This record gives sequence, structure tokens and C-alpha cells, in this order.
Amino acid sequence: MRKSNIETAGNQPWIIVVFIILSLLIIFPLLYVISVSVSSDADIARYGYKLIPQNFSFQAYDYIFRTPKGLLQSYLITIIVTTAGTTLSLLLTSSIAYVMTRKDYRYSRLTTFFVFFTLLFNAGLVPSYIVATNVLHIQDTLWALILPYGVSAWFTMLMKGFMDGLPFEIIESAKIDGAGEWGIFARIILPLTKPALATIGLFYALAYWNDWWLAMLYIQNENLVPLQYYLQRIMTNIEFLTKNMQAGINVDMSAIPAESSRMAIAILAAGPMMFAFPFFQKYLIKGLTVGSIKG
Repeated sequence: MRKSNIETAGNQPWIIVVFIILSLLIIFPLLYVISVSVSSDADIARYGYKLIPQNFSFQAYDYIFRTPKGLLQSYLITIIVTTAGTTLSLLLTSSIAYVMTRKDYRYSRLTTFFVFFTLLFNAGLVPSYIVATNVLHIQDTLWALILPYGVSAWFTMLMKGFMDGLPFEIIESAKIDGAGEWGIFARIILPLTKPALATIGLFYALAYWNDWWLAMLYIQNENLVPLQYYLQRIMTNIEFLTKNMQAGINVDMSAIPAESSRMAIAILAAGPMMFAFPFFQKYLIKGLTVGSIKG
């Protein structure tokens, strides 16, 4: 079967040409972002966006790295939050989905309804802020960057759809062999759901890595500022100085590369996740298709 598919693709070279063109269309914007990030603002204003810079300039990176301690610390905070948050979210999501798929659990339908209900109705920002600050008291802690994204109802339903495809006889056989509930879940269910875990884990990791909103709401401590919020504040400062210059206030903008800094910030923010994505790619399609078809 595999051989016939390869031969079919070989007999239709236009398919290869189409995918090459699509790949180039995807790669070119990224190359433009990299090119602009290593260009000076003067060249950008004179020549526009170019695939190959007129003159290479690392002024934008020099401006961003003027305070390397703050940048490296924000990277560390983001890595810790992404790693811990993704692990916790996968554990909670898979646990809830496993409960909903157990046919011998009396309240599985009711649990599924409660999870699905949150997809339709959301309490909003004010109640969640009150819970985080007045009930849980997690402001100015790493928990404020982790717990609000702990469980996604959509990802829970996706995981449930994947687990519904597992034969229930596996659980019954494990029980006959004397396995406990935690043993069944950890040693049997989780290894069989690796494609779904990898797919959902990637989306959770992207959510944690790209988040700056929670830091703006709950973090006042400078030592707990994540990467995206740190870079967002740099961009806000540049825009503030640019507006002041346009308003007639004497501000020397020659040392502040506004346009190239935007692209440099995009590279610094997205770069690590771009390198991590290929490791999840082989599980991504399988996890999405199986989880979305069933359940």
C-alpha cells in the first residue's frame, strides 16, 4: 500500500511542484521577518522590506539585549511556566477525559455535560480575577501564570474523543489482573494516548509560551515577568517614544530602532517554539484526526 502511494505521487509531479510552492509561500514571510530584524530603520524607510538586507545591522538586537539579565530571567520564567503548566494541564485534562470515557462510572454523562457547558458559557474576566486574587491569592506568584490555563474544555473533549476509541476490555483485563485505578491510568491509558497527549501538549505549550495577558493582570513583581510580557513592554516603550517625537517632544530616536525591533522581538518570541514543533509533528496529524472523528 505504501509503495503504491509513492508510485502514484511519482507519476504526478505537479503535486510535488504545488507543495514546493506552498512551502515557499510559508517560508518567505519568515525570511522577511529575519531580514527586517537585521536591517537598520534608515534602510527600511529608504528601500522598504527586502528579502536580502541592503546593509546588515544588529542595532535592534543590541537595543533589546541592553539589559540581558532581564531578558534571560524572563526566558527562564517562561520556560518554567511552559514546562510546569503543560505538564499539569495534560495531567488534569487526561484525568477528566478518562473519567468521562469510563462506562462503569455512574456520573460520566453528567461530568461530560459540565465540561461541555463551559464551552458555551463563560463567567468572564471579573469573576476569574476575583477568584484568583481574593480566593486563591495567587497574584505575584507563578501559579497566576499557570492555573488559569490549567484545563481547557475543548482539549478535554478532544482527549475524550481519542480515549473513546480505546477498547474498554483493556481496563477490565487489567482489573482482573489486580491493577488499581491509578495503575490502569498511568501504565495503560496514558501510553496508548501518546498521539493525543503530544498534540494537546503542543497547543497547551503554545498557549503558555505566548501568554502575556495573565502577567499584565496578576504580576507586579519584576522577577516574575515572562518573556512575552517583557517584550511587549519594550514594544510599548518604543511606541510611546515614537508618539512623543511626533508630538514635538525632543526625543532622540536614532538610537531606538523601532521597526526592526518589532521583527527582532517576533524572532526572539517565536524562535524556541519553532524549533520544538518538529518533535511533535509526527503525532500532530494522528492526534487531531482520531480525536476529532470519534466521540
